[in-house]
Amino acid sequence: MGKRILVPVDGSPQSRSAVELVADEWPDAAVTFLHVIDPVTAGRSGTFVPSGSEEWYRNARQDARDLFEELGETLGGDYETRTEVGRPARTIVEVIAEERHDHVVMGSHGRKGVSRILLGSTAEHVLRNSPVPVTIVR
Repeated sequence: MGKRILVPVDGSPQSRSAVELVADEWPDAAVTFLHVIDPVTAGRSGTFVPSGSEEWYRNARQDARDLFEELGETLGGDYETRTEVGRPARTIVEVIAEERHDHVVMGSHGRKGVSRILLGSTAEHVLRNSPVPVTIVR
């Protein structure tokens, strides 16, 4: 069985760099893109998003599909996708264990400035709690 790599993606330049690294270093790996929809950050755009909003959720899922399609072109091969709702750090670690991936390749961070300090580092949490090796890309 070949290498199974999980690539958490959020559309940030760092997550795009992670996909490029996987395409270059592990071209024959079975790749799964994971996008975690975080309802806690839903209102960041400045608009109020009521809890349970079906329209917001549909839009977030469509954004994930669009992101997967774009990143799939970078990968240039077959890939699987998975979209989850929850806190990104915790959800990524749960998916790693559940899906039995061999390796995780992810961007160093998707947030900038104060929000990264206040909310903690997803990459750091995954690095500390992952049962498999993690490569962090800047």
